[in-house]
Amino acid sequence: MKISQIRSETKGCQTSVHFNNAGAALMPDVVLETMKAHLDLEAQVGGYEAEALREKAIQNCYESIAKYLNCEAKNIALTTSATDGYSRALSSIPFAAGDIILTTESDYISNHIAFLSLQKRFNIFVRSVPNDESGQIDVKEFEATIRKINPKLVAVTHIPTNSGLVQPIEEIGQLCRKYDVLYLVDICQSVGQLPLNVQAIHCDFATATARKFLRGPRGMGFMYISDKALNAGFEPMFLDMRGADWIAEKSYRIKPTAMRYEDWEFSYSNVLGMGAAIEYMLEIGVENIEKRNQELCAYLIGKLKNIKGLKVVDNAPKLSSIVIVAFDKHSPSEIKEQLLMQHINTSISSRSSALIDFTKKDIIDALRISPHYYNTNEEIDVLVAALEKLIK
Repeated sequence: MKISQIRSETKGCQTSVHFNNAGAALMPDVVLETMKAHLDLEAQVGGYEAEALREKAIQNCYESIAKYLNCEAKNIALTTSATDGYSRALSSIPFAAGDIILTTESDYISNHIAFLSLQKRFNIFVRSVPNDESGQIDVKEFEATIRKINPKLVAVTHIPTNSGLVQPIEEIGQLCRKYDVLYLVDICQSVGQLPLNVQAIHCDFATATARKFLRGPRGMGFMYISDKALNAGFEPMFLDMRGADWIAEKSYRIKPTAMRYEDWEFSYSNVLGMGAAIEYMLEIGVENIEKRNQELCAYLIGKLKNIKGLKVVDNAPKLSSIVIVAFDKHSPSEIKEQLLMQHINTSISSRSSALIDFTKKDIIDALRISPHYYNTNEEIDVLVAALEKLIK
């Protein structure tokens, strides 16, 4: 991995120190050029005609996602965001009054709001298994809870937005397979920074976005639907002509593949941009990206621990490229704004986005620092020096 070359292929590296990759990463030039080229083509020949001309490249996007996740293209649906895919997955599960969704204390805010909305509409129940001392799922407790309450669905966020921890989704998947429970995994923050294998995860659904560590465009995402879920006839609540065929006045037939979870309308410049981002990631190698990020985070955390007046929050056994920092006396939001004035990008994790987890940790809000493989130790030094000065 030649970091200098990667940085030269990323315009944003020349103008800012970007540690907000858990929000939206800097796109490589090839992604931007791919998107611009398709918009130019649409302007020249028309939107439908441009789609037809780029049919093979569009299909390659499905194939690239499938290669990354270790599945087939027929199991992949494109969406406008991770939340879009998550909602489609939830809407396809036939909940009945009394059913239970089993989740974690660190699940993503939008996911948990969706659970509560289902609870209000269908009289289902939402249960969260407490984290262990490190903040991670207690797998033994999770199994005991599955046996006790027999949930309709287990839903786990692989990497929470407010925490660096990496949940043991493969172990949870083995439990779901053992007890024949539907399993939905949010891989939004892990796509692009960790190797993923849906066959080993044993999930029925997985949802992701393009804009985070994958380094793709905003307004684009994808989801995985297992053969088990497809063959069971699961379908989203609202279908359109892409997901089903109208075969008689009062009946329709769903598509046999994951296409049933898609809508007709897409921004194909975004589709192709996401495809370019996936190919770029695969060319570098996800294992190489994971190793590089671990090195960067170890360097960052080592530096942060020497600064008086702040605390690195997470201590889970396995950490991702998200570092959460709480301050003794300073406002994280003010720190973030001061850093931004120095062209250093970070973000905020607030209690409203992590209600259960941050309440237990007695955190109102915190600074989220999320390095990615194109960052450097020198950039970390710039960030650390700025934080030291601001705290003093």
